[in-house]
Amino acid sequence: MRLSRRGVLAASFALAACGRGEAPAGKAARPLTIEEAVAGEWRSPADRARDAWRHPAESLAFWGLEPGQTVVEFWPGAGWYTDIVAPFLAATKGKLIAANLETADPAAAEIVEAYRTKLLGNRRLYGEVEITAFGPTSGPVAPAGSADLVLFLRNLHNWMAAGIAEKAFRDAFAALKPGGLLGVEEHRAAPGGVQDALAADGYVQQAYVVKLAEEAGFVLDAQSEINANPADTRDHPFGVWTLPPVRRTSPRGEPEDPTFDRAKYDAIGESDRMTLRFRKPG
Repeated sequence: MRLSRRGVLAASFALAACGRGEAPAGKAARPLTIEEAVAGEWRSPADRARDAWRHPAESLAFWGLEPGQTVVEFWPGAGWYTDIVAPFLAATKGKLIAANLETADPAAAEIVEAYRTKLLGNRRLYGEVEITAFGPTSGPVAPAGSADLVLFLRNLHNWMAAGIAEKAFRDAFAALKPGGLLGVEEHRAAPGGVQDALAADGYVQQAYVVKLAEEAGFVLDAQSEINANPADTRDHPFGVWTLPPVRRTSPRGEPEDPTFDRAKYDAIGESDRMTLRFRKPG
């Protein structure tokens, strides 16, 4: 697929930063379990409030996170999951590789620099996170066959809009060891019909994700309803971004509409999401 307009990719940069929170640079005990990492006092109140929708402890356990692993997180944004995964790996002699945005666009460079500054501000907590890049022209996200686990966390719709979804799966496959795992969390479209190649409303059919993964060489290992939300009707005026945490009240690029009634969409909560685990054969 070809890269779509620069504006679409720039919008993806902004969405990757959704849920931005800052971790204090003070002392913090390194967590030895996933649950301790989720409960970490360095996580912002706003990030903690989303645990009820994202179920991080259960999701990470399902995806196969274990002590001492090498993990690649694609497009970590402001670090919502990094605040959990990096401290856990640092405490258990593991390694996190953050395949962040390519920085040719100033908006992307700003996001990457904010992420880097956050990690450097508390090395004792986060350890030595390696920052690489993923984008239209990026090279390997990690040395070939070095990763135990790769994470795609609510970004596939952005990559579809940018024409790089297939590349994401190929790059993940190359980075993983034989038998390594790929964890996917993504806004789930209703089954059936034809998938919009650009995922304009932010929703992706689960069957389409499985197809992309299998074309790259992966095997579907397991699926879970951990992050399902049956109340999500998916027919929102501004796509999935009408719902929390974005809570859009007008089309992208236009000023917020103070008259927009948010009650219905806030009551739905965050989107219905697929939670999938794929395995690299061997």
